[in-house]
Amino acid sequence: MTQLSKVLLLVSGLMLASCANTDRFASGTSSDGADGYGLGESEVIGDPAPLNEEVAEFIDMVGDRVHFAVDQSTLDPSAREILTAQADWLFGNAGYTVVIEGHADERGTQEYNLALGARRASAVQQFLIAQGIAPERLDIVTYGKERPIEICSVESCYERNRRAVTVLLAAAG
Repeated sequence: MTQLSKVLLLVSGLMLASCANTDRFASGTSSDGADGYGLGESEVIGDPAPLNEEVAEFIDMVGDRVHFAVDQSTLDPSAREILTAQADWLFGNAGYTVVIEGHADERGTQEYNLALGARRASAVQQFLIAQGIAPERLDIVTYGKERPIEICSVESCYERNRRAVTVLLAAAG
């Protein structure tokens, strides 16, 4: 099997997996009207933590998402501030692990946006590791442009879709 065939097979699998949860926007909303719980269920890695007081605090007080500039995976000062707060919260709540979801806006090819989403999720993961969070507590997944918060062709929509979301997973036990 050629390298291109393998890549196409992988991308096809990712596309099918991203379509599996048609009710992904049904649970919880944040103060900005977007799904504040990491886009509902994370069928790829694990079950999201139940929306309890700790999880609500993480979403509302700390922030579960950071945004990126066009075609970038570089963390700006605002993103680093949110991620520093996430790291502090994770230190105090060691029972939680997370999945970091990487997302892109609708422009660009499927393959490009999957790779960009992966770079964004990886940037968040590496920042949290540098803050002292154990790597085994952090997984990443990329959705590229497959899970938009906003669907429209204006910059304000694109801005909201260019993000990485930190989804808390239920504590083991």
